[in-house]
Amino acid sequence: MTELRVAHTSQLDPAELAAARALLYDVFDDMSEDDWEHALGGMHALVSDGDTVIGHGSVIQRRLLHGGRALRTGYVEAVAVRPDRQRQGIGSLLMRALEDVIARAYDLGALGATDEGAAFYRSRGWRPWRGPTSVITPTGLVPTPDEDGSIYILPGPVPLDLTGHLTCDWRNGDAW
Repeated sequence: MTELRVAHTSQLDPAELAAARALLYDVFDDMSEDDWEHALGGMHALVSDGDTVIGHGSVIQRRLLHGGRALRTGYVEAVAVRPDRQRQGIGSLLMRALEDVIARAYDLGALGATDEGAAFYRSRGWRPWRGPTSVITPTGLVPTPDEDGSIYILPGPVPLDLTGHLTCDWRNGDAW
């Protein structure tokens, strides 16, 4: 029987964190320690079947700049479902929990979608950002054209121009 648990990083025991990390490294060939670090410090949604974690996603707080405002953003990270359990509604269960966190705590949601995941996010109401993207680095503003078209937004109460400029805060590893 599958069970969903939503908890802050601080509420997960080391075994739960290790199981989530192992799942991500199993699912993604290019998973890095920076990617794992990006998934920490916020709310996690874990789906387990007995003692086995079969799905994970997290939402962390980031600041995105748009239209002259710094927007409190629930940024979705590390969404994965064990390959033999995909297409069984587990990803939808994870995202429903994360979207609820976003709706209750943030101005908007955002994520970087893979080509494989983009249709799934669009089907849930996430909208592609059509404008240029950039990152604020320690040396200044740097365009991120390789990310253009792969950033998705879950609109909230703040008006957005999806063709405008969107800038993320700096972090190690992938900016988006």
